[in-house]
Amino acid sequence: MTRIARPGPAVFVAAAIVLLTLAVRLVLFPFQSMDYRAFVQQWYEFIAANGGFPALRYEFANYNVPYLYLLAVLTYLPVPVLAGVKVISVLFDLLLAFYVYKVVALKYPRGWLPFLAATTVSLLPTVVTNGAMWAQCDSIYAAFGVGAVYYVVRGRPWLACVFFGLALAFKLQIVFLFPLLLVLVLLRKVPWPGLLVVPGVVLLLDGPALLVGANPGHLLSVYVDQAAEYTRLTLNAPNVYQFLTVTSAADLIKSAGILFTGALVLIVVFAVIASRVTVTVPRVVLLAAFFAILVPFFLPAMHERYFYLADVLTVVAAFYFPRWLWPVPLLVQFASFFSYTPFLFGRAGVDLRWLALAMLVALVLVARELALERNREKLEQ
Repeated sequence: MTRIARPGPAVFVAAAIVLLTLAVRLVLFPFQSMDYRAFVQQWYEFIAANGGFPALRYEFANYNVPYLYLLAVLTYLPVPVLAGVKVISVLFDLLLAFYVYKVVALKYPRGWLPFLAATTVSLLPTVVTNGAMWAQCDSIYAAFGVGAVYYVVRGRPWLACVFFGLALAFKLQIVFLFPLLLVLVLLRKVPWPGLLVVPGVVLLLDGPALLVGANPGHLLSVYVDQAAEYTRLTLNAPNVYQFLTVTSAADLIKSAGILFTGALVLIVVFAVIASRVTVTVPRVVLLAAFFAILVPFFLPAMHERYFYLADVLTVVAAFYFPRWLWPVPLLVQFASFFSYTPFLFGRAGVDLRWLALAMLVALVLVARELALERNREKLEQ
Protein backbone atom coordinates (compact mmCIF):
# COMPACT_ATOMS: atom_id res chain seq x y z
CA MET A 1 0.00 0.00 0.00
CA THR A 2 1.47 3.35 -1.06
CA ARG A 3 1.91 5.82 1.73
CA ILE A 4 1.06 9.46 1.08
CA ALA A 5 4.00 11.68 1.92
CA ARG A 6 3.29 14.22 4.65
CA PRO A 7 4.21 17.83 4.07
CA GLY A 8 7.52 18.75 5.66
CA PRO A 9 8.22 21.67 7.99
CA ALA A 10 9.33 23.82 5.06
CA VAL A 11 5.83 23.71 3.59
CA PHE A 12 4.29 24.96 6.84
CA VAL A 13 6.87 27.73 7.14
CA ALA A 14 6.19 28.82 3.56
CA ALA A 15 2.43 28.77 4.15
CA ALA A 16 2.84 30.81 7.33
CA ILE A 17 4.89 33.44 5.51
CA VAL A 18 2.34 33.69 2.69
CA LEU A 19 -0.44 34.12 5.27
CA LEU A 20 1.63 36.81 6.97
CA THR A 21 1.98 38.78 3.75
CA LEU A 22 -1.79 38.57 3.26
CA ALA A 23 -2.51 39.52 6.88
CA VAL A 24 -0.37 42.65 6.56
CA ARG A 25 -2.43 43.68 3.56
CA LEU A 26 -5.79 42.99 5.22
CA VAL A 27 -4.91 45.43 8.00
CA LEU A 28 -4.61 48.16 5.36
CA PHE A 29 -7.81 47.34 3.46
CA PRO A 30 -10.10 49.90 5.23
CA PHE A 31 -7.89 52.85 4.17
CA GLN A 32 -9.38 54.98 1.38
CA SER A 33 -6.88 57.04 -0.60
CA MET A 34 -7.76 60.20 -2.49
CA ASP A 35 -7.02 58.38 -5.76
CA TYR A 36 -9.49 55.67 -4.87
CA ARG A 37 -12.27 58.10 -3.98
CA ALA A 38 -11.64 60.44 -6.92
CA PHE A 39 -11.12 57.84 -9.63
CA VAL A 40 -11.50 54.09 -9.07
CA GLN A 41 -14.61 54.28 -6.89
CA GLN A 42 -16.30 56.62 -9.34
CA TRP A 43 -15.37 54.40 -12.27
CA TYR A 44 -16.88 51.41 -10.48
CA GLU A 45 -20.06 53.33 -9.68
CA PHE A 46 -20.38 54.49 -13.29
CA ILE A 47 -19.99 50.94 -14.59
CA ALA A 48 -22.51 49.60 -12.06
CA ALA A 49 -25.02 52.35 -12.89
CA ASN A 50 -24.76 51.71 -16.63
CA GLY A 51 -25.28 47.98 -16.80
CA GLY A 52 -21.84 46.50 -16.15
CA PHE A 53 -19.85 45.61 -19.25
CA PRO A 54 -22.07 47.68 -21.63
CA ALA A 55 -20.87 50.79 -19.74
CA LEU A 56 -17.47 50.38 -21.37
CA ARG A 57 -18.82 52.00 -24.52
CA TYR A 58 -18.65 55.35 -22.71
CA GLU A 59 -15.54 57.48 -22.12
CA PHE A 60 -15.40 57.87 -18.35
CA ALA A 61 -11.89 56.79 -17.28
CA ASN A 62 -8.28 57.54 -18.18
CA TYR A 63 -7.15 53.90 -17.77
CA ASN A 64 -7.01 51.41 -20.59
CA VAL A 65 -9.93 49.01 -20.74
CA PRO A 66 -8.34 45.76 -19.42
CA TYR A 67 -8.35 47.21 -15.89
CA LEU A 68 -11.91 48.44 -16.43
CA TYR A 69 -12.89 44.88 -17.37
CA LEU A 70 -11.80 43.80 -13.90
CA LEU A 71 -13.89 46.56 -12.33
CA ALA A 72 -16.84 45.48 -14.49
CA VAL A 73 -16.51 41.92 -13.19
CA LEU A 74 -16.64 43.29 -9.64
CA THR A 75 -20.01 44.89 -10.31
CA TYR A 76 -21.49 41.41 -10.78
CA LEU A 77 -20.05 40.05 -7.53
CA PRO A 78 -21.48 40.47 -4.01
CA VAL A 79 -18.32 42.06 -2.61
CA PRO A 80 -17.70 45.56 -1.21
CA VAL A 81 -16.11 47.71 -3.90
CA LEU A 82 -13.11 48.81 -1.81
CA ALA A 83 -12.25 45.23 -0.82
CA GLY A 84 -12.81 43.99 -4.37
CA VAL A 85 -10.51 46.60 -5.91
CA LYS A 86 -7.76 45.80 -3.43
CA VAL A 87 -8.17 42.03 -3.83
CA ILE A 88 -7.46 42.46 -7.55
CA SER A 89 -4.14 44.12 -6.74
CA VAL A 90 -3.28 41.59 -4.04
CA LEU A 91 -3.86 38.68 -6.43
CA PHE A 92 -1.34 40.24 -8.79
CA ASP A 93 1.00 40.79 -5.84
CA LEU A 94 1.01 37.01 -5.56
CA LEU A 95 1.63 36.59 -9.31
CA LEU A 96 4.47 39.08 -9.07
CA ALA A 97 6.04 37.14 -6.19
CA PHE A 98 5.65 33.93 -8.21
CA TYR A 99 7.64 35.29 -11.16
CA VAL A 100 10.27 36.75 -8.84
CA TYR A 101 10.61 33.23 -7.41
CA LYS A 102 10.93 31.76 -10.90
CA VAL A 103 13.62 34.24 -12.01
CA VAL A 104 15.73 33.83 -8.86
CA ALA A 105 15.31 30.04 -9.00
CA LEU A 106 17.24 30.08 -12.28
CA LYS A 107 20.33 31.02 -10.26
CA TYR A 108 19.48 29.02 -7.14
CA PRO A 109 17.54 25.93 -8.28
CA ARG A 110 17.75 24.46 -4.78
CA GLY A 111 17.30 25.92 -1.36
CA TRP A 112 15.30 28.77 0.12
CA LEU A 113 16.79 31.77 -1.66
CA PRO A 114 14.13 31.98 -4.43
CA PHE A 115 11.39 31.86 -1.80
CA LEU A 116 13.24 34.46 0.26
CA ALA A 117 13.40 36.74 -2.80
CA ALA A 118 9.67 36.32 -3.45
CA THR A 119 8.88 36.98 0.20
CA THR A 120 11.10 40.05 0.25
CA VAL A 121 9.31 41.52 -2.75
CA SER A 122 5.87 40.72 -1.37
CA LEU A 123 6.74 42.53 1.89
CA LEU A 124 8.38 45.60 0.34
CA PRO A 125 6.65 48.68 1.81
CA THR A 126 5.90 50.05 -1.66
CA VAL A 127 4.44 46.76 -2.88
CA VAL A 128 2.30 46.33 0.23
CA THR A 129 0.98 49.89 0.32
CA ASN A 130 0.54 50.30 -3.44
CA GLY A 131 -2.34 47.86 -3.72
CA ALA A 132 -3.58 47.06 -0.21
CA MET A 133 -3.52 50.67 1.02
CA TRP A 134 -3.50 52.98 -1.99
CA ALA A 135 -5.76 50.77 -4.17
CA GLN A 136 -3.37 51.20 -7.10
CA CYS A 137 -2.75 48.40 -9.59
CA ASP A 138 0.95 48.65 -10.43
CA SER A 139 1.43 45.02 -9.44
CA ILE A 140 -0.47 44.00 -12.58
CA TYR A 141 1.91 45.39 -15.17
CA ALA A 142 4.92 44.60 -12.95
CA ALA A 143 3.87 40.93 -12.65
CA PHE A 144 3.59 40.64 -16.43
CA GLY A 145 6.85 42.56 -16.87
CA VAL A 146 8.83 40.25 -14.57
CA GLY A 147 7.10 37.33 -16.27
CA ALA A 148 8.32 38.64 -19.63
CA VAL A 149 11.89 38.79 -18.30
CA TYR A 150 11.55 35.21 -17.06
CA TYR A 151 10.27 33.85 -20.36
CA VAL A 152 12.87 35.65 -22.44
CA VAL A 153 15.77 34.18 -20.43
CA ARG A 154 14.08 30.78 -20.62
CA GLY A 155 14.29 30.95 -24.40
CA ARG A 156 10.58 31.61 -25.01
CA PRO A 157 10.71 35.00 -26.75
CA TRP A 158 7.23 34.87 -28.27
CA LEU A 159 5.62 34.25 -24.90
CA ALA A 160 7.80 37.02 -23.45
CA CYS A 161 6.40 39.42 -26.06
CA VAL A 162 2.86 38.34 -25.14
CA PHE A 163 3.63 39.22 -21.53
CA PHE A 164 5.08 42.58 -22.56
CA GLY A 165 1.83 43.16 -24.44
CA LEU A 166 -0.27 42.21 -21.41
CA ALA A 167 1.74 44.60 -19.27
CA LEU A 168 1.32 47.41 -21.81
CA ALA A 169 -2.41 46.78 -21.98
CA PHE A 170 -2.66 47.65 -18.29
CA LYS A 171 -0.03 50.34 -17.81
CA LEU A 172 2.17 52.47 -20.03
CA GLN A 173 5.00 52.28 -17.47
CA ILE A 174 6.14 48.92 -18.84
CA VAL A 175 7.93 51.01 -21.51
CA PHE A 176 10.71 51.41 -18.94
CA LEU A 177 11.68 47.83 -19.90
CA PHE A 178 11.35 48.34 -23.66
CA PRO A 179 15.05 49.29 -24.00
CA LEU A 180 15.84 45.80 -22.72
CA LEU A 181 13.51 44.36 -25.34
CA LEU A 182 15.31 46.42 -28.01
CA VAL A 183 18.67 45.07 -26.84
CA LEU A 184 17.39 41.52 -27.08
CA VAL A 185 15.98 42.09 -30.56
CA LEU A 186 19.24 43.60 -31.81
CA LEU A 187 21.18 40.69 -30.30
CA ARG A 188 18.74 38.30 -32.02
CA LYS A 189 17.50 36.77 -28.80
CA VAL A 190 13.99 37.96 -29.65
CA PRO A 191 12.83 37.78 -33.30
CA TRP A 192 11.91 41.23 -34.56
CA PRO A 193 8.38 40.14 -35.61
CA GLY A 194 7.84 39.49 -31.92
CA LEU A 195 7.71 43.25 -31.48
CA LEU A 196 4.43 43.22 -33.41
CA VAL A 197 2.99 40.86 -30.81
CA VAL A 198 3.20 43.57 -28.13
CA PRO A 199 0.74 46.05 -29.69
CA GLY A 200 -1.18 43.09 -31.10
CA VAL A 201 -2.00 41.88 -27.59
CA VAL A 202 -3.11 45.40 -26.62
CA LEU A 203 -5.43 45.63 -29.64
CA LEU A 204 -6.78 42.14 -28.95
CA LEU A 205 -7.66 43.12 -25.38
CA ASP A 206 -9.45 46.21 -26.70
CA GLY A 207 -11.76 43.87 -28.61
CA PRO A 208 -14.45 43.30 -25.93
CA ALA A 209 -14.81 47.07 -25.41
CA LEU A 210 -15.14 47.60 -29.16
CA LEU A 211 -17.85 44.94 -29.29
CA VAL A 212 -19.99 46.87 -26.79
CA GLY A 213 -19.55 50.10 -28.76
CA ALA A 214 -16.44 51.83 -27.42
CA ASN A 215 -14.88 54.55 -29.56
CA PRO A 216 -11.75 53.10 -31.27
CA GLY A 217 -10.12 56.52 -31.33
CA HIS A 218 -10.46 56.85 -27.57
CA LEU A 219 -9.00 53.39 -26.96
CA LEU A 220 -6.01 54.10 -29.19
CA SER A 221 -5.32 57.51 -27.64
CA VAL A 222 -5.68 56.68 -23.96
CA TYR A 223 -1.93 56.66 -23.30
CA VAL A 224 -1.36 59.78 -25.39
CA ASP A 225 -3.99 61.55 -23.29
CA GLN A 226 -2.36 60.31 -20.09
CA ALA A 227 1.04 61.62 -21.16
CA ALA A 228 -0.40 65.05 -21.98
CA GLU A 229 -2.34 65.26 -18.72
CA TYR A 230 0.60 66.09 -16.45
CA THR A 231 2.58 69.28 -17.03
CA ARG A 232 4.76 69.34 -13.91
CA LEU A 233 8.37 68.18 -14.25
CA THR A 234 7.95 65.70 -11.41
CA LEU A 235 5.02 64.52 -9.33
CA ASN A 236 6.91 63.55 -6.15
CA ALA A 237 9.11 61.17 -8.13
CA PRO A 238 12.62 60.85 -6.66
CA ASN A 239 14.33 61.75 -9.92
CA VAL A 240 16.66 64.34 -11.39
CA TYR A 241 13.97 67.04 -11.55
CA GLN A 242 13.93 67.31 -7.76
CA PHE A 243 17.19 69.23 -8.10
CA LEU A 244 15.61 71.87 -10.37
CA THR A 245 13.70 74.91 -9.21
CA VAL A 246 11.72 75.98 -12.27
CA THR A 247 9.39 78.96 -12.41
CA SER A 248 9.26 79.30 -16.19
CA ALA A 249 10.00 77.38 -19.40
CA ALA A 250 8.76 74.15 -17.82
CA ASP A 251 7.41 72.93 -21.17
CA LEU A 252 10.78 73.53 -22.83
CA ILE A 253 12.60 71.63 -20.07
CA LYS A 254 10.07 68.82 -20.28
CA SER A 255 10.62 68.44 -24.03
CA ALA A 256 14.38 68.58 -23.56
CA GLY A 257 14.14 65.97 -20.80
CA ILE A 258 12.24 63.58 -23.05
CA LEU A 259 14.77 63.99 -25.86
CA PHE A 260 17.70 63.61 -23.48
CA THR A 261 16.25 60.43 -21.96
CA GLY A 262 15.61 58.95 -25.39
CA ALA A 263 19.13 59.75 -26.52
CA LEU A 264 20.63 58.37 -23.30
CA VAL A 265 18.69 55.13 -23.64
CA LEU A 266 19.83 54.69 -27.25
CA ILE A 267 23.44 55.35 -26.27
CA VAL A 268 23.23 52.64 -23.59
CA VAL A 269 21.49 50.21 -25.94
CA PHE A 270 24.07 50.61 -28.69
CA ALA A 271 26.92 50.53 -26.19
CA VAL A 272 25.67 47.14 -25.03
CA ILE A 273 25.39 45.94 -28.63
CA ALA A 274 28.83 47.28 -29.57
CA SER A 275 30.47 45.55 -26.60
CA ARG A 276 29.27 42.21 -28.00
CA VAL A 277 28.34 40.91 -24.58
CA THR A 278 27.07 37.39 -24.06
CA VAL A 279 23.38 37.37 -23.22
CA THR A 280 23.34 35.57 -19.89
CA VAL A 281 20.52 35.39 -17.38
CA PRO A 282 22.40 37.57 -14.82
CA ARG A 283 23.12 40.21 -17.46
CA VAL A 284 19.46 40.37 -18.57
CA VAL A 285 18.38 40.75 -14.93
CA LEU A 286 20.97 43.48 -14.42
CA LEU A 287 19.91 45.36 -17.56
CA ALA A 288 16.25 45.11 -16.55
CA ALA A 289 17.01 46.65 -13.15
CA PHE A 290 19.20 49.31 -14.74
CA PHE A 291 16.58 50.49 -17.24
CA ALA A 292 13.84 50.36 -14.58
CA ILE A 293 15.80 53.02 -12.66
CA LEU A 294 17.35 54.95 -15.54
CA VAL A 295 14.24 55.77 -17.57
CA PRO A 296 11.98 57.20 -14.82
CA PHE A 297 14.97 58.93 -13.23
CA PHE A 298 15.51 61.13 -16.29
CA LEU A 299 12.02 61.30 -17.81
CA PRO A 300 9.92 64.31 -16.75
CA ALA A 301 6.32 64.15 -15.45
CA MET A 302 6.95 60.97 -13.48
CA HIS A 303 4.81 59.98 -10.48
CA GLU A 304 6.30 58.55 -7.30
CA ARG A 305 4.82 55.13 -8.16
CA TYR A 306 6.75 54.89 -11.41
CA PHE A 307 9.76 53.33 -9.68
CA TYR A 308 7.65 50.27 -8.83
CA LEU A 309 9.46 48.10 -11.37
CA ALA A 310 12.78 49.31 -9.97
CA ASP A 311 11.60 48.37 -6.45
CA VAL A 312 11.06 44.80 -7.58
CA LEU A 313 13.85 44.24 -10.09
CA THR A 314 16.59 45.63 -7.86
CA VAL A 315 15.70 42.97 -5.29
CA VAL A 316 16.06 40.31 -8.00
CA ALA A 317 19.36 41.83 -9.14
CA ALA A 318 20.66 41.85 -5.56
CA PHE A 319 20.03 38.11 -5.30
CA TYR A 320 22.04 37.63 -8.49
CA PHE A 321 24.87 39.94 -7.40
CA PRO A 322 24.70 39.97 -3.60
CA ARG A 323 28.30 41.04 -3.02
CA TRP A 324 28.04 44.42 -4.74
CA LEU A 325 24.33 45.14 -5.16
CA TRP A 326 22.93 44.44 -1.71
CA PRO A 327 22.65 48.21 -0.94
CA VAL A 328 20.74 48.93 -4.16
CA PRO A 329 17.26 47.66 -3.21
CA LEU A 330 17.64 49.39 0.16
CA LEU A 331 18.42 52.71 -1.54
CA VAL A 332 15.64 52.29 -4.10
CA GLN A 333 13.08 51.29 -1.49
CA PHE A 334 14.07 54.18 0.76
CA ALA A 335 13.69 56.66 -2.09
CA SER A 336 10.55 55.09 -3.52
CA PHE A 337 8.58 54.55 -0.32
CA PHE A 338 9.29 57.93 1.24
CA SER A 339 8.18 59.57 -1.99
CA TYR A 340 4.77 57.96 -1.32
CA THR A 341 4.36 59.75 2.01
CA PRO A 342 3.35 63.22 0.72
CA PHE A 343 0.37 61.70 -1.07
CA LEU A 344 -0.63 59.02 1.43
CA PHE A 345 0.04 60.89 4.66
CA GLY A 346 -0.02 64.53 3.63
CA ARG A 347 3.62 65.33 4.28
CA ALA A 348 7.08 64.31 3.16
CA GLY A 349 9.00 62.32 5.74
CA VAL A 350 12.27 63.06 3.94
CA ASP A 351 13.30 65.89 1.63
CA LEU A 352 12.62 64.67 -1.90
CA ARG A 353 16.06 65.83 -3.03
CA TRP A 354 17.67 63.34 -0.65
CA LEU A 355 15.41 60.65 -2.09
CA ALA A 356 16.49 61.60 -5.62
CA LEU A 357 20.13 61.43 -4.51
CA ALA A 358 19.58 57.93 -3.08
CA MET A 359 18.02 56.82 -6.37
CA LEU A 360 20.98 58.28 -8.28
CA VAL A 361 23.45 56.36 -6.11
CA ALA A 362 21.47 53.17 -6.79
CA LEU A 363 21.63 53.85 -10.53
CA VAL A 364 25.39 54.39 -10.39
CA LEU A 365 25.91 51.15 -8.45
CA VAL A 366 23.94 49.14 -11.00
CA ALA A 367 25.80 50.82 -13.89
CA ARG A 368 29.09 50.01 -12.17
CA GLU A 369 28.09 46.36 -11.88
CA LEU A 370 27.22 46.27 -15.58
CA ALA A 371 30.71 47.54 -16.40
CA LEU A 372 32.33 45.06 -14.02
CA GLU A 373 30.36 42.22 -15.58
CA ARG A 374 31.71 43.13 -19.00
CA ASN A 375 35.29 43.33 -17.68
CA ARG A 376 34.96 39.93 -16.01
CA GLU A 377 33.77 38.45 -19.30
CA LYS A 378 36.77 39.90 -21.16
CA LEU A 379 39.17 38.41 -18.59
CA GLU A 380 37.55 34.99 -18.96
CA GLN A 381 37.85 35.00 -22.77
